[in-house]
Amino acid sequence: MGTDVRQDGHSGEEATLFVARRVDPGYEEQFEVWARAILRAAADHPGNLGTGLLRPAGPGDPWHLLLHFQDAESFQAWQDSPARAACFAKADGHHVEVARRELLGMEGWFATTAAGARRTPAPRWKMAIASTLAIAPLTTTANFYLTPHLATLPVLARSLILAPLISTLMTYLALPVATRLLRRWLFPN
Repeated sequence: MGTDVRQDGHSGEEATLFVARRVDPGYEEQFEVWARAILRAAADHPGNLGTGLLRPAGPGDPWHLLLHFQDAESFQAWQDSPARAACFAKADGHHVEVARRELLGMEGWFATTAAGARRTPAPRWKMAIASTLAIAPLTTTANFYLTPHLATLPVLARSLILAPLISTLMTYLALPVATRLLRRWLFPN
């Protein structure tokens, strides 16, 4: 089992837990019910910013659970919570953790992409370049096409419209594409 736990003074940064679990053949349905229950419990926990479940890439490959928290303190509170303990008390024993990574800051964002899921996090300077390459076309397009239509709105209102739009496109479109295109540079063998 691999562990990448960092405790190097990055307090206040977002914390992401990325866990791989191997499921016994024939128990996939039961595991998915359990996984969705623990992710729901985590989503209800204070400081949670989102969860995700990635199905196996192929037969015998592990399932991946993703839990994202606003900071290391929220993440630790989840780890120590009665809700988490109750979920594990209901585990049926037909799945086992095979990998676990606890990541801080941008590392967690890159770990959620297919290219980053099974690799050591890229150096932060590479993540910053990849993020810039992903977000630049989004902000340019938004400024060119949307800003003229929003020009009569106050700056705060424009920001409240553009920020979630760009953030969503960055998370689900631009960053996965940039990470896939730059995977050999971001995650060299």
